[in-house]
Amino acid sequence: MEKAIMLLLNGETIPRLFITIIRYVLPSEDHTVQKLLLLYLENIEKTDSQGKILPEMILICQNLRNNLQHPNEYIRGVTLRFLHRIRESEIIEPLIPSILANLEHRNPYVRRNAILAVNAIYKLPQGDHLLVDAPEMIEKLLSTEADPSAKRNAFLMLYTCAQDRAINYLLTHVDKVSDWGESLQMVVLDLIRKVCRTNKGEKGKYIKIIISLLNATSAAVVFECAGTLVSLSSAPTAIRAASNTYCQLLLSQSDNNVKLIVLDRLDEIKSSHRDIMVDMIMDVLRALSSPNQDIRRKTLDIVLDLITPRNINEVVLTLKKEVVKTQSGELEKDGEYRQMLIQAIHSCAVKFPEVAGTVVHMLMDFLGDSNVASAMDVIVFVREIIETNPKLRISIVTRLLDTFYQIRSARVCSCALWIISEYCLSLSEVESGITVIKQCLGDLPFYSASEDGDNTNESSKRSQQVNSITVSSKRPAILADGTYATQSAASETAFSAPTLVQTTSNAGNLRSLLLTGDFFLGAVTACTLTRLVLRLTEVQTSKVEVNKATTQVLLIIVSMLQLGQSSFLPHPIDNDSYERIVVCVRLLCNPDEQIKKIWLQSCRESFVKMLVEKQQQEKEEIKAKAQVLHAQPDDLIDFYHLKSRKGMSQLELEDEVQDDLKRATGEFVNEGESANNLNRILQLTGFSDPVYAEACVTVHHYDIILDVTIINRTKETLQNLCLELATMGDLKLVERPQNYTLAPESSKQIKANIKVSSTETGVIFGNIVYETSNVLERNVVVLNDIHIDIMDYISPAVCSDAAYRSMWAEFEWENKVAVNTVIQDEKEFLDHIIKSTNMKCLTPPSALEGYCGFLAANLYAKSVFGEDALVNLSVEKQADGKLSGYIRIRSKTQGIALSLGDKITLKQKGGA
Repeated sequence: MEKAIMLLLNGETIPRLFITIIRYVLPSEDHTVQKLLLLYLENIEKTDSQGKILPEMILICQNLRNNLQHPNEYIRGVTLRFLHRIRESEIIEPLIPSILANLEHRNPYVRRNAILAVNAIYKLPQGDHLLVDAPEMIEKLLSTEADPSAKRNAFLMLYTCAQDRAINYLLTHVDKVSDWGESLQMVVLDLIRKVCRTNKGEKGKYIKIIISLLNATSAAVVFECAGTLVSLSSAPTAIRAASNTYCQLLLSQSDNNVKLIVLDRLDEIKSSHRDIMVDMIMDVLRALSSPNQDIRRKTLDIVLDLITPRNINEVVLTLKKEVVKTQSGELEKDGEYRQMLIQAIHSCAVKFPEVAGTVVHMLMDFLGDSNVASAMDVIVFVREIIETNPKLRISIVTRLLDTFYQIRSARVCSCALWIISEYCLSLSEVESGITVIKQCLGDLPFYSASEDGDNTNESSKRSQQVNSITVSSKRPAILADGTYATQSAASETAFSAPTLVQTTSNAGNLRSLLLTGDFFLGAVTACTLTRLVLRLTEVQTSKVEVNKATTQVLLIIVSMLQLGQSSFLPHPIDNDSYERIVVCVRLLCNPDEQIKKIWLQSCRESFVKMLVEKQQQEKEEIKAKAQVLHAQPDDLIDFYHLKSRKGMSQLELEDEVQDDLKRATGEFVNEGESANNLNRILQLTGFSDPVYAEACVTVHHYDIILDVTIINRTKETLQNLCLELATMGDLKLVERPQNYTLAPESSKQIKANIKVSSTETGVIFGNIVYETSNVLERNVVVLNDIHIDIMDYISPAVCSDAAYRSMWAEFEWENKVAVNTVIQDEKEFLDHIIKSTNMKCLTPPSALEGYCGFLAANLYAKSVFGEDALVNLSVEKQADGKLSGYIRIRSKTQGIALSLGDKITLKQKGGA
């Protein structure tokens, strides 16, 4: 039997096997065999080419009747489930008395399946003739039924077949709804959603039912209640109740997926009802107790949008406690979590500068963190706060000088040195800055020249050189303008032991990093010392002291140059660093007032300008989000104070007011929806084909819904019409195709659901197969291919420059597309690419100003699956006016890189 069923499922008909099964399998009393027999009967063809029932099918009717009267409840139940899937009324009709008799069976398993069978029969084309009074019978049964599952099935039938009766039953038993079973309560919520969409005037009494269900014991019911409440009402009371429910679910549920879904719902509420969500901020913050990084990240994203002057202190205090917890190092990802917290505190301090003083000193303890990204976030935060909060300058500089020796990363050292050089203003600060740097560099020289002739240490020096090679590396880095540069980077997680001879047992951090060959840091150190000496000339009255400091700094800088040109390091100093250090030497030897002004003022002015631009950009983004739709001039607006309040509760009154406000601000205007649907319609067959088909393609996150309209253009009845689809790419069909009968010149709506698993261009292709009464063979109409555009899955997104560079270095898939366009203006070409790819340009407008014949920009987008798409555009204007260059696409997966490359290749010509 199992083999026969598998053959049927694979398309084999095996007509001769039917009689054999009737003779030998039908009489069996074995329950498993009977179940397999019903599966077999469900899958075989029951009609001939003309759509008439096969005569041998009558043979099974008597057996089915016997099963429906069988003393065993299981046999009755599975037979009723089988009839639930039978569409031939000739088989069903003689069995109706037996089916109805089972509605009163003592066993609930039989009753619930009998109700399902009655529901399915009533939905058949001739169902209302086969079961004339089915809704009345089910309504009577519902009032006496005690089994929750049977009750749910009965109510579901009334909901689908006789909605008025279902509503009447619900309103009659409204006080008992909270005591009903979980499955029945879910159906009640479905009914309420459906009724309120069609009849908005009766929302009030149904919202009361939803509010009462918010106290249900089932988490699924409570979740659906909250979602229904948000979708139906905008009243503050209702939204507050839904938000409270979501916050309770966030804390009570242990499943991480549930928590992420609940956070998504809270995020949706935040976008439309921010004022209400502000009061829930501390409840949302409790989700940080989860060890999952995605939950923590999403929680922080929601919280940062809800910060107000009223709650900022509480939020920052909670974040500080979380930062302290990460110091224990118990969890594997404490470093990553600490980085998220530091970024969150940074955002808080930027929005509300008054809290910066309470957190900046605590965060500076993490400058020596082994997690480089976390330490980098701290130093960037310190750099911004010291500029925006002048009152904190002295305390921050003092603390930075005290903790500088703990820093272990070259990048963090570079930023810290810049802060010391720019914000050490008084005499004591400048002198302390020079002293701290000298201590971290250690005693001079950096190596001993007398070791050249020492043969005993030669082998050890070579091994040390090998060790240093393994630590240091050369790799390409992407700069802020999108161009490449070669960076000599030491290990940035933590420095290794120095590889050259040192004169002290505890070498400073700067010395150790220099001895690994990091001359970029050496150049930054030289510039810092030079700037401190230049500032010393302004604040120190004693020329002797100034000359003494200048001499010491010159000695340090020259020692760096000697180290860079020696043979002790695996690679010599690079040209850029060499030139920067030489400029420092020249400036110290021959001070010039104009150059001194550039060094001491212009650099800081540029930094201030960058901060101002950043703040303006953030304000513009906030303004863009705050824009609301406006009402049409002839729209009807009700006046709150002129409303009739008879019989209305406070909740109903609030809901009416909110609806009026939405109507006034244009939120109910949806004319664009129908026009949008028309744009998504694709013609699948030609007008001259016997069957015309067109599809409306709707892409919704992980699903593609094809709403296919099929029209019979002929004068004949089309039998066994089937829409057969196949996919290419990461697309998967969810449902098996069904057969339909189509009357002459009639139409049929068929929905096909396709699951998407990754962001790449997919193709859906297929055909329509049907039979006619005149022709025995099947006819096939081939459909046009449906191309699923990658643009439906990606949306513009924003990330920091540091995060962008980190992803660019990490992602392994790169697609390089040569520029080939008729557009001759660089900015116009950039705008065209942004529009074509639906991406966000991360390069600020100020960096794109002016015309130099060259343009480099970074673009970024995120897919609905959480994948990142990075694009770097580098173009140059040739002598003949044409643009040349490359567009590089990087992503973690191959599909998005290739699909985006194909899209750019197709669209980049622009004006062609």
